[in-house]
Amino acid sequence: MLKVEEIQALIELVDRSNLDEFEFENDGTVIKMKKNTGVQVIERPVREMSQVSAPPQMPAEPRQLAENLQPEAPAQAADENLHKIVSPMVGTFYQAGSPEDEPYVQIGSKVSPNTVVCMIEAMKLFNEIEAEVEGEIADILVKDGQLVEFGQPLFLVKTK
Repeated sequence: MLKVEEIQALIELVDRSNLDEFEFENDGTVIKMKKNTGVQVIERPVREMSQVSAPPQMPAEPRQLAENLQPEAPAQAADENLHKIVSPMVGTFYQAGSPEDEPYVQIGSKVSPNTVVCMIEAMKLFNEIEAEVEGEIADILVKDGQLVEFGQPLFLVKTK
């Protein structure tokens, strides 16, 4: 059985995160949380299951979960002029709005803070991810259709 303090910690972490729904099960105890963040739903054709990776394993201990949900500081790469764009949520990474579209960005693409660089699908909601910095895409660190985790680096941007 979870302690009240552990449940409160989970609620605070989910509230601060970009998650809309959260479910946690441990030793027969199930906790389900939902919140309304006003996320825009974008219709998109379903991709084949063969392109989707297996879902990540949830940590068994609430303390492990709390550590995994802590946002990373905006990490700078070894080169001071490289900025990491990280995933704000767990989901599936897509480089384009639909399978027929061109990718939002490629290596060498110029971006501004509000440039959409990718989409992440989480529970059938498609969330546009913006660059939040000005610069040039130096590297794309994940593949189209790959499952990404909260805080996982997606792109390296060479800033000015």
